[in-house]
Amino acid sequence: MTHPSSTPATGPDAPAAEPYEKRWLALGVIAMTVLLVILDATIVNIALPAVSAPESAGGLDISAATQQWIVTAYTLTFGGFLLLGGRIADFWGRKRTYLVGAAGFAVASAFGGLAQNEAMLFGARALQGVFGALLAPASLALLTVLFTDPRERAKAFGVYGAIAGGGSAVGLLLGGVLTEYADWRWCFWVNLPVALLAIALAIPFVPESKAPGDTRYDIPGAIVITLGLAAIVYGFTRVAEASQSNAADAAAANQQAAAQGNPALVTPDSGWTDGLAWLFIVGGLVLVALFVLLELRTRNPLLPMRIVLDRNRGGAYLTSTLVGAGLIGAFFFLSLYFQLVLGYEPLVAGLASLPTTLGVFLSAGAASALVPRVGPKPLMVLGGLLAAAGLFTLSFVGLDTGFWQLPFPGQLLLGLGLGFTFVPLSNLALVGAGEHDAGAASAMLNATQQVGASIGTAVLVSLSVGAASAYTADVFSSGAPPQDPAAAGLAAQVEGYTTAFTWAAGLLVLGALVAGLLIKATKDDIPTGDTVVHVG
Repeated sequence: MTHPSSTPATGPDAPAAEPYEKRWLALGVIAMTVLLVILDATIVNIALPAVSAPESAGGLDISAATQQWIVTAYTLTFGGFLLLGGRIADFWGRKRTYLVGAAGFAVASAFGGLAQNEAMLFGARALQGVFGALLAPASLALLTVLFTDPRERAKAFGVYGAIAGGGSAVGLLLGGVLTEYADWRWCFWVNLPVALLAIALAIPFVPESKAPGDTRYDIPGAIVITLGLAAIVYGFTRVAEASQSNAADAAAANQQAAAQGNPALVTPDSGWTDGLAWLFIVGGLVLVALFVLLELRTRNPLLPMRIVLDRNRGGAYLTSTLVGAGLIGAFFFLSLYFQLVLGYEPLVAGLASLPTTLGVFLSAGAASALVPRVGPKPLMVLGGLLAAAGLFTLSFVGLDTGFWQLPFPGQLLLGLGLGFTFVPLSNLALVGAGEHDAGAASAMLNATQQVGASIGTAVLVSLSVGAASAYTADVFSSGAPPQDPAAAGLAAQVEGYTTAFTWAAGLLVLGALVAGLLIKATKDDIPTGDTVVHVG
């Protein structure tokens, strides 16, 4: 086993000559909070109808027009503050940032569960995003500095990859259980015991580590990139929401017209015609470009360009963006298909999403053993193609498809592919970044997944709405309105979902191609742990 270098030093910041003896216990603690952040992206989705219900039914009486902010308030702050959160972890202390992030996330979750109106709920979700942006990069950076042996690091990232790939499906299941058998407020309160237990265990078991050298903050860069990422995420979110809203209005109008024997067809406008969305997207891109210029001229940048411009890490980040975009096609549309088309209750819909998690756990364990033997590239290419095959399988579902017929094998393939992708991806995106930049590199990985997810949602929702509208137009152009407008509407939805699955599969194939073309690292290029690691 190769150990960190033992350069002579004294004091609390002396480098460790041996690996930290409690690193596996620390991994268990960190895994709890990584799961917490990933779960929160999906656990609330299944509870949206219950949260938005009238007050007499236990909800907050949130209108369809503002319901989006239950999700958007979280994604905006989480995506916007990630890079700053990563640098805070590097400079202020990764354990300290981790503890503050976990505590803040717990407090924000408590406020969410206690919300008495939509403003309080939206504020709580925004706070969850802010503290999640501290917690996520600090967690991954801690793994990077704790595990320096290549084989041990691969196993640690195997745990992270399993959580990253399967956590979303677990969130759907847990959200279904809590919504159906408890109350939607428990979708927030469930975070409290997990976060408090993680804090209690982290204090004795997780060591502190900081970046050596210059630790001055790049305030202008932090402001510019936070505003830029938030603007991009919001702009693409607006496109997706406008597409959904326009489609819902057109569907209602068409069903009413069909009931009255009127063959007239209302075609929904595309969400891409939203001028304000484009203003945010373009403005965000301009700010990101300005951020790059600032970082190239700053002595102590928030995101050193050496992190991104390294061919292997750059390829990993681009692959991460494409995987994040395509993955939305699985959980978002599959959840809708199970509930709206097949009529599954929230709990059953959550259970039906578990094959993805099963596939991830199977392949993540195998990938952690294979990365040191074959290197990251073959596994990332294989993983992308397997996940794409899973989504392509799902593109053949219909109005009455049996669960074991297509959804089960499709999700299992998807999970197997995600496990083989996320484990080497997490490893490759972080190794070689150096201890000074571990938080920034991990934050960049999280940021690419978050921005990819927002872009993927907008693109796939727009494509889905377009396919559903085209199907409806074909039905009406046949010369007679459908005898069963409700069934015709469901068939149009299925056409939209399957189109989204197909395009999402294409994004994952593109991710596999990017990995195959850009990534040159082999098993021999994986660092052998000679980075000085300061723990205390």
